[in-house]
Amino acid sequence: MTAPLEGNAGLSGRREPDEKVLDDERAIAAGDPGDALMATAWAGRQLREAATLAAEAHLTDLADEGRPRAVVVAGVGTAARTGEILAMVAGSRCQVPVLAHRSAGVPGWVGAADVVIAVSASGRSPEAIHAAEAASHRGARLVAVGAPESELHQLAERARAPFIPVPRRAPARFSMWGLTVPVLLAARALGLVNVREADLAETANRLDMDAERCRPGLESFVNPAKSLAMDLACALPVVWGSSPLATVAARRFGDVLAANARYPAIAGALGEAGRGRVGLLDGVFGGLTESARDIFADPDEHAESTRLRLVLLRDGGLSLDDEDHDEPLAVEERRADAIQSLAERRGVRVSVVTAEGGSALERLASLIAVPDFASLYLAIAHGLDPMAVPAVSEMKELSTQ
Repeated sequence: MTAPLEGNAGLSGRREPDEKVLDDERAIAAGDPGDALMATAWAGRQLREAATLAAEAHLTDLADEGRPRAVVVAGVGTAARTGEILAMVAGSRCQVPVLAHRSAGVPGWVGAADVVIAVSASGRSPEAIHAAEAASHRGARLVAVGAPESELHQLAERARAPFIPVPRRAPARFSMWGLTVPVLLAARALGLVNVREADLAETANRLDMDAERCRPGLESFVNPAKSLAMDLACALPVVWGSSPLATVAARRFGDVLAANARYPAIAGALGEAGRGRVGLLDGVFGGLTESARDIFADPDEHAESTRLRLVLLRDGGLSLDDEDHDEPLAVEERRADAIQSLAERRGVRVSVVTAEGGSALERLASLIAVPDFASLYLAIAHGLDPMAVPAVSEMKELSTQ
Protein backbone atom coordinates (compact mmCIF):
# COMPACT_ATOMS: atom_id res chain seq x y z
CA MET A 1 0.00 0.00 0.00
CA THR A 2 1.31 3.43 -0.88
CA ALA A 3 1.44 5.68 2.16
CA PRO A 4 -1.12 8.48 1.82
CA LEU A 5 1.51 10.92 3.13
CA GLU A 6 3.36 10.73 -0.15
CA GLY A 7 0.37 10.89 -2.47
CA ASN A 8 -2.14 12.99 -0.60
CA ALA A 9 -0.16 15.54 1.38
CA GLY A 10 -1.18 19.12 0.70
CA LEU A 11 0.93 22.25 0.97
CA SER A 12 0.53 22.13 4.75
CA GLY A 13 2.06 18.65 4.85
CA ARG A 14 -1.12 17.26 6.37
CA ARG A 15 -1.62 13.58 5.66
CA GLU A 16 -4.94 13.27 3.84
CA PRO A 17 -7.07 10.14 4.23
CA ASP A 18 -7.26 7.68 1.37
CA GLU A 19 -10.89 6.54 1.18
CA LYS A 20 -10.07 3.82 -1.34
CA VAL A 21 -7.99 2.00 1.26
CA LEU A 22 -11.09 1.28 3.34
CA ASP A 23 -12.74 -0.69 0.55
CA ASP A 24 -9.64 -2.79 -0.11
CA GLU A 25 -9.38 -5.63 2.41
CA ARG A 26 -5.75 -6.32 1.57
CA ALA A 27 -4.84 -2.66 2.00
CA ILE A 28 -6.59 -2.61 5.37
CA ALA A 29 -4.61 -5.66 6.50
CA ALA A 30 -1.36 -4.03 5.35
CA GLY A 31 -2.26 -0.87 7.25
CA ASP A 32 -2.99 -2.79 10.46
CA PRO A 33 0.16 -4.84 11.09
CA GLY A 34 -0.57 -5.07 14.82
CA ASP A 35 -4.03 -6.60 14.25
CA ALA A 36 -5.85 -3.83 16.11
CA LEU A 37 -9.04 -4.65 14.21
CA MET A 38 -8.86 -8.27 15.33
CA ALA A 39 -8.23 -7.23 18.94
CA THR A 40 -11.34 -5.05 18.79
CA ALA A 41 -13.41 -7.75 17.10
CA TRP A 42 -12.67 -10.07 20.04
CA ALA A 43 -14.46 -7.77 22.51
CA GLY A 44 -17.38 -10.17 22.99
CA ARG A 45 -15.04 -13.10 23.53
CA GLN A 46 -13.01 -10.99 25.94
CA LEU A 47 -16.13 -10.17 27.96
CA ARG A 48 -17.08 -13.85 28.28
CA GLU A 49 -13.56 -14.81 29.31
CA ALA A 50 -13.46 -12.02 31.90
CA ALA A 51 -16.74 -13.20 33.40
CA THR A 52 -15.37 -16.74 33.69
CA LEU A 53 -12.14 -15.57 35.34
CA ALA A 54 -14.06 -13.35 37.76
CA ALA A 55 -16.29 -16.28 38.73
CA GLU A 56 -13.18 -18.26 39.64
CA ALA A 57 -11.90 -15.51 41.97
CA HIS A 58 -14.45 -16.22 44.74
CA LEU A 59 -15.71 -12.65 44.81
CA THR A 60 -18.68 -13.69 46.96
CA ASP A 61 -16.29 -13.58 49.93
CA LEU A 62 -16.35 -9.78 49.62
CA ALA A 63 -19.85 -9.69 51.06
CA ASP A 64 -18.78 -11.26 54.36
CA GLU A 65 -17.87 -7.89 55.87
CA GLY A 66 -21.04 -6.17 54.73
CA ARG A 67 -21.67 -3.20 52.51
CA PRO A 68 -18.74 -0.75 52.27
CA ARG A 69 -18.90 2.94 53.07
CA ALA A 70 -17.43 3.81 49.64
CA VAL A 71 -15.77 2.15 46.64
CA VAL A 72 -12.66 3.61 45.02
CA VAL A 73 -11.66 2.32 41.58
CA ALA A 74 -8.01 3.22 41.12
CA GLY A 75 -6.24 3.34 37.77
CA VAL A 76 -5.53 5.53 34.76
CA GLY A 77 -6.64 5.53 31.14
CA THR A 78 -8.92 2.63 30.29
CA ALA A 79 -8.66 1.37 33.87
CA ALA A 80 -10.13 4.63 35.13
CA ARG A 81 -13.01 4.35 32.67
CA THR A 82 -14.04 1.15 34.47
CA GLY A 83 -14.76 3.26 37.55
CA GLU A 84 -16.94 5.58 35.49
CA ILE A 85 -18.82 2.60 34.06
CA LEU A 86 -19.40 1.22 37.55
CA ALA A 87 -20.71 4.59 38.75
CA MET A 88 -23.01 4.75 35.72
CA VAL A 89 -24.39 1.24 36.20
CA ALA A 90 -24.85 1.81 39.95
CA GLY A 91 -26.73 5.06 39.25
CA SER A 92 -27.43 7.98 41.54
CA ARG A 93 -29.72 5.87 43.71
CA CYS A 94 -26.80 3.74 44.91
CA GLN A 95 -26.25 4.47 48.60
CA VAL A 96 -22.51 3.80 48.32
CA PRO A 97 -20.39 6.46 46.58
CA VAL A 98 -18.26 5.20 43.69
CA LEU A 99 -15.13 7.18 42.82
CA ALA A 100 -12.85 6.72 39.81
CA HIS A 101 -9.45 7.72 41.24
CA ARG A 102 -6.63 8.54 38.79
CA SER A 103 -3.85 9.71 41.12
CA ALA A 104 -1.25 7.68 42.99
CA GLY A 105 -2.39 6.36 46.36
CA VAL A 106 -5.96 6.76 47.58
CA PRO A 107 -7.97 9.68 48.95
CA GLY A 108 -7.14 10.65 52.52
CA TRP A 109 -10.51 9.53 53.87
CA VAL A 110 -10.15 5.89 52.75
CA GLY A 111 -10.10 3.50 55.70
CA ALA A 112 -11.19 0.10 56.95
CA ALA A 113 -14.83 0.70 56.03
CA ASP A 114 -14.06 1.15 52.31
CA VAL A 115 -13.21 -1.00 49.30
CA VAL A 116 -10.42 -0.20 46.85
CA ILE A 117 -10.45 -1.86 43.42
CA ALA A 118 -7.00 -1.45 41.86
CA VAL A 119 -7.10 -1.89 38.07
CA SER A 120 -4.17 -2.15 35.65
CA ALA A 121 -4.08 -4.20 32.45
CA SER A 122 -0.31 -4.61 32.76
CA GLY A 123 -0.33 -4.98 36.52
CA ARG A 124 2.46 -2.37 36.63
CA SER A 125 0.62 0.96 36.66
CA PRO A 126 2.08 3.13 39.47
CA GLU A 127 -1.39 4.49 40.23
CA ALA A 128 -2.88 1.03 40.75
CA ILE A 129 0.19 -0.27 42.63
CA HIS A 130 0.26 2.68 45.03
CA ALA A 131 -3.49 2.43 45.56
CA ALA A 132 -3.22 -1.26 46.42
CA GLU A 133 -0.39 -0.58 48.85
CA ALA A 134 -2.27 2.29 50.51
CA ALA A 135 -5.43 0.20 50.81
CA SER A 136 -3.48 -2.56 52.58
CA HIS A 137 -1.81 -0.12 54.96
CA ARG A 138 -5.14 1.46 55.91
CA GLY A 139 -7.01 -1.79 56.36
CA ALA A 140 -9.40 -1.21 53.45
CA ARG A 141 -10.72 -4.21 51.56
CA LEU A 142 -8.78 -4.67 48.34
CA VAL A 143 -9.70 -6.18 44.98
CA ALA A 144 -7.04 -6.25 42.25
CA VAL A 145 -7.60 -6.61 38.49
CA GLY A 146 -4.61 -7.01 36.19
CA ALA A 147 -2.11 -9.21 34.40
CA PRO A 148 -1.23 -12.51 36.08
CA GLU A 149 2.22 -12.84 37.67
CA SER A 150 2.52 -9.05 37.79
CA GLU A 151 3.49 -6.76 40.67
CA LEU A 152 -0.19 -6.05 41.30
CA HIS A 153 -0.88 -9.78 41.49
CA GLN A 154 1.89 -10.21 44.05
CA LEU A 155 0.53 -7.33 46.15
CA ALA A 156 -2.92 -8.92 46.16
CA GLU A 157 -1.49 -12.25 47.26
CA ARG A 158 0.40 -10.63 50.13
CA ALA A 159 -2.77 -8.84 51.21
CA ARG A 160 -4.82 -12.03 50.78
CA ALA A 161 -7.12 -10.06 48.52
CA PRO A 162 -9.15 -11.28 45.54
CA PHE A 163 -7.26 -11.02 42.24
CA ILE A 164 -8.94 -11.27 38.83
CA PRO A 165 -6.48 -11.90 35.99
CA VAL A 166 -6.69 -10.08 32.67
CA PRO A 167 -4.67 -11.89 29.98
CA ARG A 168 -2.53 -9.28 28.24
CA ARG A 169 -2.90 -9.64 24.50
CA ALA A 170 -2.78 -5.99 23.41
CA PRO A 171 -2.44 -2.46 24.84
CA ALA A 172 -4.85 -1.61 27.65
CA ARG A 173 -7.23 0.34 25.42
CA PHE A 174 -8.10 -2.97 23.69
CA SER A 175 -8.82 -4.63 27.04
CA MET A 176 -11.72 -2.48 28.20
CA TRP A 177 -14.19 -5.31 28.68
CA GLY A 178 -11.59 -7.53 30.30
CA LEU A 179 -11.04 -4.79 32.88
CA THR A 180 -14.65 -3.66 33.24
CA VAL A 181 -16.39 -6.97 33.86
CA PRO A 182 -14.33 -7.88 36.97
CA VAL A 183 -15.02 -4.44 38.44
CA LEU A 184 -18.75 -4.82 37.86
CA LEU A 185 -18.84 -8.34 39.27
CA ALA A 186 -16.89 -7.28 42.36
CA ALA A 187 -19.47 -4.51 42.87
CA ARG A 188 -22.25 -7.06 42.40
CA ALA A 189 -20.73 -9.23 45.12
CA LEU A 190 -20.82 -6.17 47.39
CA GLY A 191 -24.52 -5.68 46.63
CA LEU A 192 -24.06 -2.39 44.75
CA VAL A 193 -25.24 -3.32 41.23
CA ASN A 194 -27.62 -5.80 39.68
CA VAL A 195 -25.70 -7.22 36.73
CA ARG A 196 -27.36 -10.46 35.63
CA GLU A 197 -25.69 -13.27 33.75
CA ALA A 198 -28.21 -12.59 30.98
CA ASP A 199 -26.99 -8.98 30.79
CA LEU A 200 -23.42 -10.16 30.29
CA ALA A 201 -24.46 -12.69 27.65
CA GLU A 202 -26.55 -10.15 25.72
CA THR A 203 -23.75 -7.59 25.88
CA ALA A 204 -21.23 -10.10 24.54
CA ASN A 205 -23.63 -11.00 21.72
CA ARG A 206 -24.09 -7.30 20.94
CA LEU A 207 -20.32 -6.85 20.68
CA ASP A 208 -20.11 -9.88 18.36
CA MET A 209 -22.90 -8.49 16.19
CA ASP A 210 -21.30 -5.07 15.92
CA ALA A 211 -17.94 -6.65 15.08
CA GLU A 212 -19.66 -8.44 12.21
CA ARG A 213 -21.26 -5.17 10.99
CA CYS A 214 -17.88 -3.43 11.12
CA ARG A 215 -15.67 -6.15 9.63
CA PRO A 216 -13.04 -5.11 7.04
CA GLY A 217 -14.74 -7.01 4.20
CA LEU A 218 -17.88 -4.85 4.27
CA GLU A 219 -17.78 -1.80 2.01
CA SER A 220 -18.04 1.68 3.45
CA PHE A 221 -21.63 2.32 2.44
CA VAL A 222 -22.87 -0.62 4.55
CA ASN A 223 -20.17 -0.54 7.25
CA PRO A 224 -21.16 1.97 9.98
CA ALA A 225 -17.61 2.22 11.36
CA LYS A 226 -16.05 3.01 7.98
CA SER A 227 -18.80 5.55 7.29
CA LEU A 228 -18.21 7.26 10.65
CA ALA A 229 -14.45 7.26 10.05
CA MET A 230 -14.85 9.09 6.77
CA ASP A 231 -17.34 11.50 8.36
CA LEU A 232 -14.56 12.51 10.76
CA ALA A 233 -11.73 12.66 8.21
CA CYS A 234 -9.84 15.97 8.50
CA ALA A 235 -12.44 17.33 10.93
CA LEU A 236 -12.31 18.34 14.58
CA PRO A 237 -14.61 15.88 16.37
CA VAL A 238 -16.93 17.14 19.09
CA VAL A 239 -18.48 14.09 20.77
CA TRP A 240 -21.40 14.58 23.18
CA GLY A 241 -23.40 11.94 25.01
CA SER A 242 -27.09 12.48 25.77
CA SER A 243 -27.14 10.57 29.09
CA PRO A 244 -24.70 9.44 31.78
CA LEU A 245 -24.33 6.17 29.88
CA ALA A 246 -23.76 7.89 26.54
CA THR A 247 -21.32 10.32 28.17
CA VAL A 248 -19.10 7.43 29.27
CA ALA A 249 -19.14 6.20 25.66
CA ALA A 250 -18.36 9.71 24.38
CA ARG A 251 -15.30 9.98 26.59
CA ARG A 252 -14.20 6.53 25.51
CA PHE A 253 -14.48 7.67 21.87
CA GLY A 254 -12.30 10.67 22.69
CA ASP A 255 -9.71 8.29 24.16
CA VAL A 256 -9.50 5.99 21.15
CA LEU A 257 -9.58 8.84 18.62
CA ALA A 258 -6.45 10.20 20.29
CA ALA A 259 -4.65 6.90 20.79
CA ASN A 260 -5.60 5.05 17.59
CA ALA A 261 -6.13 7.82 15.01
CA ARG A 262 -4.11 10.65 16.67
CA TYR A 263 -7.14 12.95 16.37
CA PRO A 264 -7.88 15.60 18.99
CA ALA A 265 -11.48 15.49 20.17
CA ILE A 266 -13.73 17.34 22.59
CA ALA A 267 -15.80 14.73 24.41
CA GLY A 268 -18.26 14.94 27.28
CA ALA A 269 -21.84 15.29 28.41
CA LEU A 270 -24.47 16.92 26.25
CA GLY A 271 -25.59 18.91 29.30
CA GLU A 272 -22.20 20.65 29.32
CA ALA A 273 -22.88 21.88 25.79
CA GLY A 274 -25.66 24.15 27.02
CA ARG A 275 -23.27 25.74 29.54
CA GLY A 276 -21.19 27.45 26.90
CA ARG A 277 -19.63 24.73 24.77
CA VAL A 278 -22.42 24.99 22.23
CA GLY A 279 -20.68 28.25 21.29
CA LEU A 280 -18.21 26.12 19.34
CA LEU A 281 -20.86 25.91 16.63
CA ASP A 282 -20.47 29.65 16.04
CA GLY A 283 -16.68 29.63 16.20
CA VAL A 284 -13.92 29.74 13.61
CA PHE A 285 -14.21 25.99 12.98
CA GLY A 286 -18.00 26.04 12.91
CA GLY A 287 -20.67 28.46 11.69
CA LEU A 288 -18.33 31.44 11.47
CA THR A 289 -16.48 29.77 8.64
CA GLU A 290 -19.75 28.81 6.97
CA SER A 291 -21.30 32.28 7.28
CA ALA A 292 -18.37 33.82 5.43
CA ARG A 293 -18.73 31.38 2.57
CA ASP A 294 -20.47 32.13 -0.73
CA ILE A 295 -23.39 29.71 -0.95
CA PHE A 296 -22.83 29.45 -4.70
CA ALA A 297 -19.12 28.67 -4.34
CA ASP A 298 -17.64 25.31 -5.27
CA PRO A 299 -17.40 23.25 -2.02
CA ASP A 300 -14.11 21.76 -3.26
CA GLU A 301 -12.51 25.20 -2.93
CA HIS A 302 -12.89 24.88 0.86
CA ALA A 303 -11.97 21.23 1.13
CA GLU A 304 -8.79 21.97 3.07
CA SER A 305 -10.51 24.08 5.73
CA THR A 306 -10.77 22.22 9.02
CA ARG A 307 -14.32 22.06 10.30
CA LEU A 308 -16.09 20.75 13.35
CA ARG A 309 -17.87 17.43 13.07
CA LEU A 310 -20.49 16.91 15.75
CA VAL A 311 -20.98 13.31 16.91
CA LEU A 312 -24.06 12.73 19.05
CA LEU A 313 -24.22 9.51 21.04
CA ARG A 314 -27.87 9.11 21.95
CA ASP A 315 -29.32 6.79 24.57
CA GLY A 316 -32.99 6.05 24.13
CA GLY A 317 -33.24 3.71 27.13
CA LEU A 318 -34.76 4.32 30.54
CA SER A 319 -33.17 6.88 32.83
CA LEU A 320 -30.63 5.37 35.21
CA ASP A 321 -31.83 7.74 37.91
CA ASP A 322 -35.33 6.29 38.06
CA GLU A 323 -36.44 3.38 35.92
CA ASP A 324 -40.06 4.29 36.55
CA HIS A 325 -39.69 7.88 35.45
CA ASP A 326 -37.74 8.70 32.32
CA GLU A 327 -38.22 12.49 32.36
CA PRO A 328 -34.53 13.28 33.05
CA LEU A 329 -33.51 11.33 29.95
CA ALA A 330 -36.33 12.86 27.90
CA VAL A 331 -34.96 16.33 28.71
CA GLU A 332 -31.54 15.32 27.41
CA GLU A 333 -33.03 13.82 24.27
CA ARG A 334 -34.87 17.09 23.57
CA ARG A 335 -31.61 18.93 24.11
CA ALA A 336 -29.94 16.58 21.63
CA ASP A 337 -32.62 17.43 19.05
CA ALA A 338 -32.06 21.14 19.66
CA ILE A 339 -28.28 20.95 19.34
CA GLN A 340 -28.51 18.85 16.19
CA SER A 341 -30.81 21.46 14.69
CA LEU A 342 -28.48 24.31 15.71
CA ALA A 343 -25.51 22.53 14.14
CA GLU A 344 -27.31 21.86 10.88
CA ARG A 345 -28.45 25.49 10.63
CA ARG A 346 -24.80 26.54 10.85
CA GLY A 347 -23.58 24.05 8.28
CA VAL A 348 -21.85 21.89 10.91
CA ARG A 349 -22.36 18.28 9.91
CA VAL A 350 -23.66 15.79 12.45
CA SER A 351 -23.14 12.05 12.90
CA VAL A 352 -25.50 10.18 15.23
CA VAL A 353 -24.95 6.84 16.94
CA THR A 354 -28.00 5.55 18.81
CA ALA A 355 -27.86 3.02 21.64
CA GLU A 356 -29.52 -0.35 21.19
CA GLY A 357 -30.33 -3.12 23.64
CA GLY A 358 -32.13 -3.69 26.92
CA SER A 359 -29.70 -3.45 29.82
CA ALA A 360 -27.48 -0.47 30.53
CA LEU A 361 -24.42 -2.58 29.82
CA GLU A 362 -25.65 -3.69 26.41
CA ARG A 363 -26.62 -0.14 25.44
CA LEU A 364 -23.18 1.07 26.50
CA ALA A 365 -21.55 -1.62 24.37
CA SER A 366 -23.62 -0.57 21.37
CA LEU A 367 -22.33 3.01 21.73
CA ILE A 368 -18.71 1.94 22.12
CA ALA A 369 -18.24 -0.79 19.49
CA VAL A 370 -18.82 1.17 16.26
CA PRO A 371 -16.80 4.23 17.39
CA ASP A 372 -13.95 1.93 18.48
CA PHE A 373 -13.79 0.43 14.97
CA ALA A 374 -14.19 3.89 13.41
CA SER A 375 -11.07 5.15 15.20
CA LEU A 376 -9.09 2.25 13.72
CA TYR A 377 -10.36 2.78 10.18
CA LEU A 378 -9.62 6.50 10.45
CA ALA A 379 -6.02 5.72 11.40
CA ILE A 380 -5.63 3.23 8.55
CA ALA A 381 -7.09 5.69 6.03
CA HIS A 382 -4.41 8.17 7.10
CA GLY A 383 -1.65 5.59 6.74
CA LEU A 384 -1.12 5.25 10.51
CA ASP A 385 -0.64 1.99 12.40
CA PRO A 386 -3.41 2.18 15.03
CA MET A 387 -1.69 -0.28 17.37
CA ALA A 388 1.67 1.50 17.63
CA VAL A 389 1.78 4.90 19.36
CA PRO A 390 5.45 5.99 19.30
CA ALA A 391 4.82 9.08 21.43
CA VAL A 392 3.56 6.93 24.30
CA SER A 393 6.70 4.76 24.25
CA GLU A 394 8.95 7.82 24.07
CA MET A 395 7.10 9.49 26.94
CA LYS A 396 7.60 6.41 29.13
CA GLU A 397 11.31 6.32 28.28
CA LEU A 398 11.79 10.02 29.01
CA SER A 399 9.87 9.87 32.27
CA THR A 400 12.10 7.07 33.61
CA GLN A 401 15.41 8.77 32.79
